[in-house]
Amino acid sequence: MLRKVREQEQTISILVNNQPGVLSRVGGVFGRHGYNIKSLCVAETTNPDVSRITLTSESDPDFTEKIKKQLDKLVDIIDVSDVSGQSYIQRELMLIGVTVKEGVYSEILRAIELFGCRIVTMTPDYFILELTGQPDETAAFLKFFQSFGVEEINRTGSIAIERTKPKRKI
Repeated sequence: MLRKVREQEQTISILVNNQPGVLSRVGGVFGRHGYNIKSLCVAETTNPDVSRITLTSESDPDFTEKIKKQLDKLVDIIDVSDVSGQSYIQRELMLIGVTVKEGVYSEILRAIELFGCRIVTMTPDYFILELTGQPDETAAFLKFFQSFGVEEINRTGSIAIERTKPKRKI
C-alpha cells in the first residue's frame, strides 16, 4: 500500500548567471518533475551579473534535494539553497485596492494601523494599500480586507535572506 507523503510549502533560493533563458530553463525543471511554482520573484543581486530566483512550491520533504540535483546540471546555476527554515527571514509585498463604503471608513483606518500597512493612494471611495510582512501576515491581511470589497490584488511572492552574514560573496 502506497502512503502519500504530506506536502508542505518549500522556499528555494537560486543564484544564477544573469543571462537570457535561465528563468525558462529553471521553470522547465519544475514542470518536468510535476511541481507547480506557487510564487516566483527574480532580481539582480549586488553583482549585476548574478540574479537571485526565490520561489515557493507545495511539495514533499525531499523536494529540495531532488530539484537541487536537477538544477545543478544547468550551466548557469551558481547555488541552490532551501530558505524555508528559521535561519532565514521571509517577506512578501502586497498591494490591494479596497472599496471604501459609507460607514466603514474609520474601521478601515483602524485596520490599517493594526496591520501596520500604509495607504499608497486614496479617493473618497477607494484605497490602495501596501503591506510588507511574513506570508501568514499578508494572508491574514487579505482575509480581513475581503469583507470590505477587495477589487484588485498584486503580491510579490516570498523573498528570503539569511539572518546572519552570508558565507559566500556574490
